[in-house]
Amino acid sequence: MEVNGTDVNKVTVVLGAQWGDEGKGKVVDMLATDADLVCRCQGGNNAGHTVVVDNKEFDFHLLPSGIINPNCKSVIGNGVVIHLPGLFDECSKNEKKGLVDWKKRLLISDRAHLVFDFHQQVDGLQEMEKGKKSLGTTKKGIGPTYASKATRNGLRLADLLGDFNMFKEKFYNLVDIHKRMFPLLEVDTEEELKKYEYYANELRPLVVETVGYLHSALKDGKRILVEGANAAMLDIDFGTYPYVTSSNCSIGGVCTGLGLPPSRIGDVIGVVKAYTTR
Repeated sequence: MEVNGTDVNKVTVVLGAQWGDEGKGKVVDMLATDADLVCRCQGGNNAGHTVVVDNKEFDFHLLPSGIINPNCKSVIGNGVVIHLPGLFDECSKNEKKGLVDWKKRLLISDRAHLVFDFHQQVDGLQEMEKGKKSLGTTKKGIGPTYASKATRNGLRLADLLGDFNMFKEKFYNLVDIHKRMFPLLEVDTEEELKKYEYYANELRPLVVETVGYLHSALKDGKRILVEGANAAMLDIDFGTYPYVTSSNCSIGGVCTGLGLPPSRIGDVIGVVKAYTTR
């Protein structure tokens, strides 16, 4: 595309076109070798894939697979919901397998919402209450976190890295809201807050305003690859509702989850498998 005679740099997107598990991770891994940035735009650690490099297996759930490329930046966008214990555990496990210097290559949006352990408990309690009509969620707390986001009482990384006393106040409030709805909920708030104070110090250098960063990268001609999580038929709006995930995992989620306009979307690769399963 040209604007005023000038070529406009665009992003390449890889999406699942069925119900997930199409093997899109392999496509992303191949394309990531030529990318300057690889981005996640939605979902959480409710999806993932394995990458084999030099006979070593790396497992990714929140980290973009481009993290193994030493010449590539990895971006977790504002549309992703992040379970920080899960993220640090994922990084630690992959470090033991040979992942090095990941902190130098990872950028996380300050607008990304946090998945707390009690969100995961709520996920399980909701499934239990539905009995035979349960949706079969991963119980990773993804749905309850997006629900907190939609009701505007969720907490973002920006909250965590700001005034910690204000973060504590908001956290107490969020826990109280969920305890009133789910009396069986068990939350050790003080222990949780200790963990999150540690996470705040560890994450501070990695958290940036990713929207401006991505627009600057596009302007500079950087090659950007977006890896979608889940798949089109699991999209909250266009999938087989209610048996879907809680985010937009079709092309619209790329725009809202990274802050990119539709005009910046270039090639969109939909991945399918020969025998459809879900």
